[in-house]
Amino acid sequence: MPELRRDLISYQWIITGTQSEEEFFSSLNPKPKEAGVECFFCEGNETKTLPEIYSIRKFDTRPNTPGWQVRVVPSKAAVFTIEGDVGKVGRGIYDMMNNIGAHELIIESPKHIKNIAELPPEQILLVLKVYQTRLRDLNKDERLKYALIFKNQRPKSPVRYGHTHSQLAALPLTPKAVKDELISAKNYFSYKERCLFCDIIHQEQRDKKRIVEENPDYISFVPFAAKFPFELSIMPKKHNADFRAESESSLKNLAQILKISLSKISLVLNDPPLNYILHTIPYMRPKPEYWKTIHSDFHWHIEIYPQISEITGFERGSGCYIQPLLPEICAKLLLDK
Repeated sequence: MPELRRDLISYQWIITGTQSEEEFFSSLNPKPKEAGVECFFCEGNETKTLPEIYSIRKFDTRPNTPGWQVRVVPSKAAVFTIEGDVGKVGRGIYDMMNNIGAHELIIESPKHIKNIAELPPEQILLVLKVYQTRLRDLNKDERLKYALIFKNQRPKSPVRYGHTHSQLAALPLTPKAVKDELISAKNYFSYKERCLFCDIIHQEQRDKKRIVEENPDYISFVPFAAKFPFELSIMPKKHNADFRAESESSLKNLAQILKISLSKISLVLNDPPLNYILHTIPYMRPKPEYWKTIHSDFHWHIEIYPQISEITGFERGSGCYIQPLLPEICAKLLLDK
């Protein structure tokens, strides 16, 4: 069974043991995919995935049959297992726990479309509503502390992996990258009594150099200190720490700006592979007082990272990223599309 182990130096939790030796070395030299391989995610192939957890579908259709609009299924390559106890223990000076959690695939369209930006805004709205539903449902599991929604978009992937989908990973811990953001926001609020993210939005609106798209509810911009070329942040203009609390009217505008932002990246970079990540508040247990100002100091957001360059040894060793293009140049190129 896979395990979660904590590195004492970086204080990061590492997931280890998800593959056997044979599986690992096979993945280094994958067999070429045959032409005409069917996609398990397309409508009509419902029996070729694991049984669905949730779906938005036509009124008179049954689970695991055609007629759905957005469908959620467990991942066959799940990083986490939903059964069992967390079992956090010490092994000498090291901490470890069982790999308890959930790993779900959110299939965003019954049609074989590779890029979510090709979906109409009303379909993207359904995807966002499913995000909310799954985040709320997993909050009922007392073992879980954080749920991360993310996308690994690979438009040029083999057929069965290219169908547009995102993933949800629910963990028995708050990941270090998220906790670092939470602590940074908390410290900023303690010092200035203002939300760090709200201040960033106001600064970007004053500077007018890095904004790519804006609507009544949301802003999309290249961060001032972007780590990667054409990196984007999407934030709600109205302060809100919890994505689950967004109204349907707000989500409509989020669907619009997400589609436009991703479309611009596709046009400028010729449909590159990318990741996007949704950071919202953790499930606040067992110590809700630890985050007592979180609804005032944190601000949920989406981070978009086109994968067009590799991380160098210097960047890995120093934590200092080299961004070849000025963020202002990236923003202008995106804005012009």
